[in-house]
Amino acid sequence: MKTIALIAQKGGTGKTTLALSLAVAAQQSGITAVVIDLDPQATACKWGDRRSAETPIIIDAQPARLPKALHKAREGGVDLAVIDTPPRSEQASLSAATAADLIVIPCRPQIYDLETVATTKQLITFSGEKPSVVVLNAIPSRGTRHHQATDALVSLGLTVCPAGLGLRAAFGDAAALGLTALEHDPTGKAAEDIRQVYQYIRRLVDIRHQEEETHEHQETRSRQRLG
Repeated sequence: MKTIALIAQKGGTGKTTLALSLAVAAQQSGITAVVIDLDPQATACKWGDRRSAETPIIIDAQPARLPKALHKAREGGVDLAVIDTPPRSEQASLSAATAADLIVIPCRPQIYDLETVATTKQLITFSGEKPSVVVLNAIPSRGTRHHQATDALVSLGLTVCPAGLGLRAAFGDAAALGLTALEHDPTGKAAEDIRQVYQYIRRLVDIRHQEEETHEHQETRSRQRLG
């Protein structure tokens, strides 16, 4: 099972929207996904309550119970776990980052969001330098603000996803119905944004998984030679 954690210390960055969108994109590509909601506001769980489809599964959990929730998901045959974290909660963020194969940092191209990314980066460092990627969200249709934000993030040593989510009404309209933009308007621009971000993140997770398998294989061969 692969695990993705969405972390940002500032509220309103679009963590839940992106978490749910990635899970639905995974389901649509034939991957069994679960969303683990660590946010006390339970936004993802409330979205699930409005939803008629049974997938993706939404689990409400506390940070201290995250390892248990992930263990149950793995035993249940889940392929991808997406952890949605609350803002301004170091405990939840550290728990999620420690458990993740990849950390996704949603960030709007605004100074208020950019100023808090450094704090998120510090949390990632404490978790053991896990692979991470920033996904820009609520990108205006005009102007170069997202290019400026990308330059600022890269200067901090962060990787920025080449695809991002535009400032589109479809995201809010879909959420009100317990849907994602992929389902509400499959041919729309918001849905295409999600597909591009999902494909990029999936490649990152797959590469990470392959690297770990190669490393384990090399260690096994080394032990065999020593034995």
